[in-house]
Formats: sequence, structure tokens, C-alpha cells
Amino acid sequence: MTTAIMNPSAPAQGATVQPVVVQPVTAVPARRRSANPLASTRVQSILLLIALLGSWEAAVRVFKVPRHLVPPVSDIGVALWRGLATGPMAKDGFWYHGGVTLAEILLGFFIGGGIGLVIGIAISQMPRLEALLEPYVAALQSVPKVAVAPIIVVWLGFGISSKVVIICLLTFFPVLVTSIAGFKAVDADRIDLLRSLSATPWQIFRKAKFPGALPYIFAGLNMAAAFSVVGAVVGEFVGAQAGLGVLILQMEAQADTGGSFAVCVVLSLIGILLTSVLRRVQRRVLHWMPADSSQQTQQTQRTVNT
Repeated sequence: MTTAIMNPSAPAQGATVQPVVVQPVTAVPARRRSANPLASTRVQSILLLIALLGSWEAAVRVFKVPRHLVPPVSDIGVALWRGLATGPMAKDGFWYHGGVTLAEILLGFFIGGGIGLVIGIAISQMPRLEALLEPYVAALQSVPKVAVAPIIVVWLGFGISSKVVIICLLTFFPVLVTSIAGFKAVDADRIDLLRSLSATPWQIFRKAKFPGALPYIFAGLNMAAAFSVVGAVVGEFVGAQAGLGVLILQMEAQADTGGSFAVCVVLSLIGILLTSVLRRVQRRVLHWMPADSSQQTQQTQRTVNT
């Protein structure tokens, strides 16, 4: 497509206007960008997993490792398929015991994390409360939760309540500590600016403190999600009537090492599921925050250019 532009040097009268033909500018083909780096990283991660599993299978068979010590990957796959192929209410299947463990994990995670977040918010608003509770928090945090688990089971029985309390003890402290650190890390200049504009304490908390502490809070929630899986299994080891921990004990009593590894795979999948859900929520809530340093650099360059 060409564009005709009137020549300003042409005479106004008695002369033919000669149009100036402007040739279209051919766009230089941009360098083909590589595929989505996140997708390529996932493919590489899957290939790495396949290589590790293949090496595991080959090493067990080549060195003739006894199956009751280290089972081959094929035995773990067969046990996993056998456990998942059962009905949802089968006492020897993964669905029933996995549902019990997942219920314990979710209840303990939300209750323990919620209490830790509420106390962290209260401490951020009342600094004197932190000085009052600091020695008690440090004392309770240093107590090994595995040692307290049998006592909790004796107090509350073999039901789901004892496991929920154990998970609450494990998930409470990461959220509390990271939330307190997050509220302390808020930019003081931003708070002073809001105070100079006659903002109320609630407005300061809602506009500055809580958004600034959210990255720290989500870091604590991610740690709490991993601890909740550990707490559920520990509580079921101590004493329970159902759950994946009980299933592991039963399979170890039968020398079914492949089945025990298969249950560990299910526990890992539960942990991955919780972590991925938290990351999705974090991306939705912290949409204003760059995901990595490259995005942060691009945002800084756009700010400078504007």
C-alpha cells in the first residue's frame, strides 16, 4: 500500500501537483521467541522424573536389591493402581483413607493457620501484646510436636480431633511468625504518608500494612501446608482408626514395601495439590506483585520510560 503526500515545494497555481510516493515500510521480522519458559520447564521436569524412575528401576534389578528393602518402580506402580482401583468406601483402598487424611489436613490447616494469622494481626496492632506473648510463643515453638502427639491422642482419643489439634500445632507457628515479620517489614514512609493524610488506623492497616505483609503470610501458608501433611501422618502413626498413616503401618506389618511407597506417593500428590492451590490464590491476590526479577525489571523500565 502506497500513500500520496502533496509536495509542499510545488507551485500553488499553473502547475501540476506531483504526488510524492512513500513506499511502505516493510516490518523487520522479529526474532522468533522461544516457547513459554514455564511450559518448557515443566517438560524438562517430567523428563527428569522419567529418567530418575528409570534409573531407580534399573538399579534395583541390576544390583538385585531385595524387594522388602527397596522395591522397583514397577511394584510401586502396581500397588498404586491396586489402591486407586478400589471403591471409595473400601477399607483397604486409597480413596477412603485418603479422604480421612485430607479432611484432617484441611481442618488443621485452616484452623491453625487462621488462629496464627489472627494473633499476628492483633500483635501488629498492639505492640505491647507482642512483648507479653513472645516468651510463651518461643516456649511453645521449641517443644517438639512429635513428643506431644501421644499425649494429645490420650487426651482426645483416636478420632479426627486429635489429628486436627496436632496439625494445628504444626501450622500455627509458621503463619504467626511470618505474619509478624511481614507486618514489621511494611514501609514506614507509606504509613507516615497515610497518617499525614489523616487516615484512621483501620485505613492504615487495610491500605498499607495488610497488603505489604501478604507475601510473608503466603510464605508461611506454604510452609504450613507441608507441615499439615506431616502432622496428619504423625498423628495417625501414634493412634488412629483410619487414614493413610494407618495404611502405611498395615502395609509395613505385611512387609509390603511397594504399597508403603505407593501411599507415600499419594501423600506427595496431596501436598502438591495444596501447594498448587495456594500458589493460584497467591497469584490472584498478589496480582500487583511481579512474579520474578525479570518481570520486576520490566516493570521498573516501563515506569522509567513513562
